[in-house]
Amino acid sequence: QVQLVESGGGLVQAGGSLRLSCAASGGTFTMGWFRQAPGKEREFVASISWRGGSTRYADSVKGRFTISRDNIKKSLYLQMNSLKPEDTAVYYCAASNSRVVVTTTPAYDAWGQGTQVTVSS
Repeated sequence: QVQLVESGGGLVQAGGSLRLSCAASGGTFTMGWFRQAPGKEREFVASISWRGGSTRYADSVKGRFTISRDNIKKSLYLQMNSLKPEDTAVYYCAASNSRVVVTTTPAYDAWGQGTQVTVSS
């Protein structure tokens, strides 16, 4: 099973930006970002197809977040702009064996340990 390691989280003021990265130990198909705030269920943020030609976003992040990948580097990225306090959560990188873009947690087979993103008001 592929191993995933996230990085790039931190503390930022509202309106600021952060870029998350995820390093994979092997090749992957669809990849995604999820997040989990305290006391809430893990929720979908964004996903991207194997070649990067298809992406999906949660309505709450559309226009502010951009998902991308570099298959040569086996890396996944999430550029987060115009951050809001409600974006505060642990962000998880995930990989799926699906060849189509998927947005639900059961569709993903491998998960990273997560990286904390905190947005102050």
